[in-house]
Amino acid sequence: MDQLSRTRLLLGHAAMDKLKNARVAVFGLGGVGGYVAEALARSGTGAMDLIDHDTVSLTNLNRQLLATHSTIGMDKAEAARLRVLDIDPTIAVTVHKTFYGPDTAQAFDFTQYDYIVDAIDTVTAKLALIVQAKAAGTPIISCMGTGNKLDATKFQIADISKTSVCPLARVMRKECAKRGLRHVKVLFSTEDPIPAQEELTEELPEGRRSLPGSVAFVPSVAGLLIAGEVIKDLIK
Repeated sequence: MDQLSRTRLLLGHAAMDKLKNARVAVFGLGGVGGYVAEALARSGTGAMDLIDHDTVSLTNLNRQLLATHSTIGMDKAEAARLRVLDIDPTIAVTVHKTFYGPDTAQAFDFTQYDYIVDAIDTVTAKLALIVQAKAAGTPIISCMGTGNKLDATKFQIADISKTSVCPLARVMRKECAKRGLRHVKVLFSTEDPIPAQEELTEELPEGRRSLPGSVAFVPSVAGLLIAGEVIKDLIK
């Protein structure tokens, strides 16, 4: 018996070998991406690239797996690396403490990856990821909006052309069509966004008109659903 014995009972030797030989890049290690990295590490993924330029902050504690009082101020990519290796020291982890976008895209060779997870926030960066993944012929799954949601049962995985309700998906659907990007797998929610409590908007940081609210049990579910989709695709 070993730490992956229970997984092997369900997936079998051949599937576990595929996971062991896979290299997955997770872009964004916040509320969604942290749980993606966690599930991939616990499932036997052999190599992972962890990409995030941000540091853990106090306001991440309510929903982000990597956020604890002991990691506040730490680079998220480094916190993820330490956690992944604590789960399985044999995983080959590559850390990129950088903001991914059109300006930094060429620092990454997407042909090295077997799968790419987009768990970042900005439309420009998400589109750049999809363009680069398509050019390299590498599968990608892109997470749409998880903020201002309370019903984790409303998540669906579909082609971007089949999305609805989600405001971010609406923008991405339009921009992907404009660029001729087809067959883009995404996770999205059919739950209408919930407005912030009006009396609490006065507590927003200076210079911010709005800030998405989030809870522990929504982005975590999104991350685990995405990880499950990645694993299922990798072992086909």
